[in-house]
Amino acid sequence: MDNLEEDLTCSVCYGLFTDPRVLPCSHTFCKSCLENVLQVSVNFSIWRPLRLPLKCPNCRSVVELPTNGVDALPVNVCLRAIVEKYQRDSRPRSPACPEHPPQPLNVYCVQDRQLICGFCLTVGQHQGHPIDDLQTAYVKERAAQSRLTDRLKGQRWEEVCGLAQRLQDEKTRSQALVQKDREVVSRYFQGLDLILAQKEEQFMQALDRANALLSRAYEPLIQQVKDMQEEHSELVSLSSGVDQEECPLVYLEKVHQLRERVNALIQTPLPEVPSLHVSPRAERFFEERWSDVSVRGLKDAPLPEISCHTHKCLSSAPAVDRTRLRRLPLVMMLLTLVLAALCLHSVCGGTLGFSGLCRIIENISSELSQPLHEIGMFVCCLLQNMHTRLNSFISSLGESAYRHLLSFLKALH
Repeated sequence: MDNLEEDLTCSVCYGLFTDPRVLPCSHTFCKSCLENVLQVSVNFSIWRPLRLPLKCPNCRSVVELPTNGVDALPVNVCLRAIVEKYQRDSRPRSPACPEHPPQPLNVYCVQDRQLICGFCLTVGQHQGHPIDDLQTAYVKERAAQSRLTDRLKGQRWEEVCGLAQRLQDEKTRSQALVQKDREVVSRYFQGLDLILAQKEEQFMQALDRANALLSRAYEPLIQQVKDMQEEHSELVSLSSGVDQEECPLVYLEKVHQLRERVNALIQTPLPEVPSLHVSPRAERFFEERWSDVSVRGLKDAPLPEISCHTHKCLSSAPAVDRTRLRRLPLVMMLLTLVLAALCLHSVCGGTLGFSGLCRIIENISSELSQPLHEIGMFVCCLLQNMHTRLNSFISSLGESAYRHLLSFLKALH
């Protein structure tokens, strides 16, 4: 069936023959395909006006057509009947083209990676695109897939895996740092809560002590007044009972007791109301003493803007620079020793300063690196060679120069 479909396919549009026409060279093509070929030939050829040139797409032979063009070519009736019967009796293996029905989608466009029909290739939007058979393209890509899989292996894939592991490790490390900071923040604010709770408890205890002092100051006085009120009530009641007494002797005795108690109650001095002041008051105390540490201050306290950034270690700096930095104090020490020798020479007036200086410089230079050792030995030789000149030069400096050198050494120290 596949071979039959291939025989019934036009070599120009790669579709089933539609209105097949036979050329004198015995090749058959669709009428519409021949019209397109004829149009191209007429546009780019010079021919006799009453004859139209047509070049066979297969054998390239030129045929002269009458003025009515392709309509003058004979119809391949047998082939047309076979195509019609094939279309009736067999299902097309490929779906029909939505733009050129009923042409089947039997050509694979390599550029757009989709199935197209012959008309799409010749006159449609896929004109001039590279094409291939679907099965052939499938076989080629199947062979290329193994090479694509091989490209996914090797050193680069190992680098990708290693990079993924490093990224995961760094993420875990950074998350651990964030979790640690979270714990620190939690402990910090728990400490603040504890401090605030302790301060509140201490303030409440101070208020309780003040309340106890107030109770000790007022309770006795209040109790004394209450006792006087009770005594007054009892005397009023007792006075009513005395009025009802009929026995003269008992009456006189009760009146005498009432009089003594009334006189005692009246003569009892009234307590003064103490004017105690509670100081300091809490509201004013908070305003004056807690304005910087109040809850408002905690509320308005700044919060950090946490950022993630890379940093360069000090070890990444050039080694030469660090070496020079280490050598700089040693060079300064040598220069200081030279100035000290000048001062000793001025004070002692002899060779004590130079000899001691040379021994010190030699001892220090032996412990240094080769360049500094050479510098130290050079300083020793220079001092020894210029001893006489330095002696006369330093002597000429005078007391003033000596004092300036001494103040300089003190400042340098």
